[in-house]
Formats: sequence, structure tokens, C-alpha cells
Amino acid sequence: MKYSIECEREEDGRWLAEVPEHTRCVLAYGDTAEEAMSKAQVLALRVLAERLDHGEARPVDISIAVATV
Repeated sequence: MKYSIECEREEDGRWLAEVPEHTRCVLAYGDTAEEAMSKAQVLALRVLAERLDHGEARPVDISIAVATV
């Protein structure tokens, strides 16, 4: 399973990072692009861990790529 993190700057100066491949909405804001992407990565892994914990998914190899928009 491969996830990518897309990151862009909002008009108010905050950074928004998103994991578009996730079946659940994974969005995170940060003061910097790095902070937003880090938060998005943590959220994506937490969602995957929760799905595994509840038997909704099977263990898979994952990789995460970063794409700054």
C-alpha cells in the first residue's frame, strides 16, 4: 500500500497536508509544511493501526511519499 502526502499553503499562511489515498479523511494543518506533513503522516498511520486493531484491514507493507504542491 502506498500513500502520498500532498501539501499546500492556505491563503491565511497555514499549511495543509492531505493523504488522498486514505479511505477516511486525513487532513492536518501546521505552521510549516514539515509540521503539517508530519501530522498527516501520524494520522494516516493511526487510522491504519485502528483498522488493523478492529480487524478491518490485513497487515500490508506501506510506503509514504511526499509531494509539495
